[in-house]
Amino acid sequence: MMFSIPDLSIDDQAPARFRPQPGSRTEAARHRRLRRDLTAAVERHNFILHYQPRLSLATGERTGLEALLRWPQARHGIVSAASFIPLAEEAGLITTIGGWVLLAACREAMRWQQPWVVSVNVSPRQITEGALLGQVAAALDVSGLDPERLELELAESTLLGVDIDSLLTLSAIRDLGAGVGLDNFGTGLASLSMLKRLPLTSMKIDRSLVRDLPLDGEDAAIVRAVIDTAKALGLIAVAEGIETEAQRAFLAACGCPEGQGFLFGRPAPAEALRSAA
Repeated sequence: MMFSIPDLSIDDQAPARFRPQPGSRTEAARHRRLRRDLTAAVERHNFILHYQPRLSLATGERTGLEALLRWPQARHGIVSAASFIPLAEEAGLITTIGGWVLLAACREAMRWQQPWVVSVNVSPRQITEGALLGQVAAALDVSGLDPERLELELAESTLLGVDIDSLLTLSAIRDLGAGVGLDNFGTGLASLSMLKRLPLTSMKIDRSLVRDLPLDGEDAAIVRAVIDTAKALGLIAVAEGIETEAQRAFLAACGCPEGQGFLFGRPAPAEALRSAA
């Protein structure tokens, strides 16, 4: 089975059915049961990866795929990662899952006929606990994947905990040849001065800024500024959440190199994407 840390920007809070309510013994018991189920899922590798395409807005050609974790849960069906990641954080499973994720995603990328980049979101704990560099090196070594085909995505909220050790880790990963992308840019947590400190290769424009394009003039102005900033810093700008042709056309006209969203394809199992390539 294959694993991936999800895009935490979609929803970093578990829905009510996964959180115990104060004073509710039933919910507390359910929460404990889910935690046990999740621990067992990690031990048994009971997860699946879906992938979402990333395309060139100028040519329409696929440039990469983002790996997204799904948990086939007996009581709730296929559960998206955004729903159970807080539970995994609480249980101390994120760093362990992260190591599996990197190896599995790199192995899957080796099966693709085209040299697309595979993007894997990483947890702040993988960085702060000192595990990330070793996990990346091991995944690349075991899988044989060209380091330039791996990109790690950091949620913008990760920047709140960046220290000198984290910067050294990210710089060492860049020295290996892997890319480092900033996810969810535009949600208000990152400062522009922070961008020049980080060894980034790309930055994603948050879907909240793309949603009302091209009609919302303020969002349009912000998006243009982000694209120009990325270009000035030598980074690839990637627009998330593109759902309409009007959004794609506007972003392409603004010079945004790449995009991702339901207009181009929903997350799907690796087998489906391989057969469609």
